[in-house]
Amino acid sequence: MPAALPRRRFLQLGASVGAAAALPLTGLLPSTAMAASADGAALAIAPSFGTLKQIDAGDLRVGYVEAGPADGPPVLLLHGWPYDVHTYESVTPLLAAAGYRVIVPYARGYGTTRFLTAGTARNGQQGALALDAIALLDALRIPKAIVGGCDWGARTAGILAALWPERCQALVAVSGYLLVSRKVNEQPLPPAAELQWWYQYYFATERGRLGYEKYRAEFSKLIWQLASPQWRFDDATFARSAAAFDNPDHVAIVVHNYRWRLGLADGESRFDAVEARIGAAPEITIPAITLEGDANGAPHPPSSGYRRKFTGRYDHRDLTGGIGHNLPQEAPKAFAQAILDVTRL
Repeated sequence: MPAALPRRRFLQLGASVGAAAALPLTGLLPSTAMAASADGAALAIAPSFGTLKQIDAGDLRVGYVEAGPADGPPVLLLHGWPYDVHTYESVTPLLAAAGYRVIVPYARGYGTTRFLTAGTARNGQQGALALDAIALLDALRIPKAIVGGCDWGARTAGILAALWPERCQALVAVSGYLLVSRKVNEQPLPPAAELQWWYQYYFATERGRLGYEKYRAEFSKLIWQLASPQWRFDDATFARSAAAFDNPDHVAIVVHNYRWRLGLADGESRFDAVEARIGAAPEITIPAITLEGDANGAPHPPSSGYRRKFTGRYDHRDLTGGIGHNLPQEAPKAFAQAILDVTRL
């Protein structure tokens, strides 16, 4: 654990773990919400995590986990690829026990989240994912939330914080500032850096799309091992997340995301204005904490490279102990602590 985290608060968190199981996992159930669909039965959520719900929001019928009191300060936690809501399985009870209302959605192409119409483009660009999150906040009638994320989710959370600060009380992001500029992406990297993005180039090919379709579980498990080389997750832990990749839109969303980043696939014109704002690399002015693990095997920027992008109250925390890319699942107490601390900076 990083020295910057107060020991007293960690003791409080540790004591709250047992209490979390007894806390009623209640929350606002909007009139448009429904039980998880039949094809999501394999995606049952452990009671200690929260309740799996569905709600229509924007282009999607979003599957999401909710925990904590309905009137608690809202926290929106966003997962990445190839992960799912279980990134926050241990974080969520800690926050719920501390009185927070925690919302953890399946992103488009994951779990029980489905497109409302067959004709909607299966688009994985960053602007689409960000507007999905705004639509979910609107559907849940949440005017403002603490936002947190890891991997793709950190990018989405950062976009919300930069473009819609009025909807974000504060930000917690793994690996810092991840907003993508396709113009910047046109520039080649040194060979060693390009090598880290091997899967991005694989997905740029039809062979890669077919390979991921056929071997999505094996592929995802390999990414977990490479991105978190010291994380000793068991088969059951991986299987809980891998079930979310059986979503019928999963491969299309993932492949489009990486092809779009390289300029090899078009986005939708309705997101052009948002992408222009993101590509301008806006500053993040709200309170923020960024975190990095000492064993992150995925491509990620050094904290010194993005410090200037955070112009509000800010703290960066480096975690030791072999913590890899999926930081909230590998170090849930440290991530939950950052959520608790970020509004008090």
